[in-house]
Amino acid sequence: MNLGQAMGKASESIRLLVVVALAVLSSPVWAQSSVQYGRITNVSLVNQDSSGAQVGGALLGGTLGAAVGSGRSGSNRILGGIGGAVAGQQLGRMATRGQAFQYTILIGGTAVTMVTDEAGLRVGDCVAVERGQFNNLRLVDDARCAPGAAAPAPAAVQEADACVAAKNQLLAAQTDDEFDRAERRVRLLCGD
Repeated sequence: MNLGQAMGKASESIRLLVVVALAVLSSPVWAQSSVQYGRITNVSLVNQDSSGAQVGGALLGGTLGAAVGSGRSGSNRILGGIGGAVAGQQLGRMATRGQAFQYTILIGGTAVTMVTDEAGLRVGDCVAVERGQFNNLRLVDDARCAPGAAAPAPAAVQEADACVAAKNQLLAAQTDDEFDRAERRVRLLCGD
């Protein structure tokens, strides 16, 4: 097996993982979002790793390691696959380590913590905390966080569900054009 064939098999494995992940994520269990309002009480910067990229890196590295070891003894192929998997996982970890914001939000006396890449929110801001298949924070009018404020209107839940649908379209994008359109929809429908 040459390197091109190994890359093709690794690519097929990654595509299969993406399809399975999309099937799980589009499960009807997450059909509707919930929306609550609260005030941000703390903001901190945190490091965030993507475990999906680490798994993908391990699969790709293991496949390449096994392919490089083809034509050799079984134990050499196994060692090559293990070594490749470890190296691929480490490369995936390094490539996907980034910083995100951890927000602590006070919702009716209960503190909730959310980690997101959404920047620009500050302590004291009133936000809609949207939870469902995906979580989202959206800046809202201060009146929503006033004592005795009305419960979220059905329109707020519809907005949260539209955000989830946009994120699902982004995950399902197959071409660059589909990805660009879906990313714009996420920015428009999930932002404040």
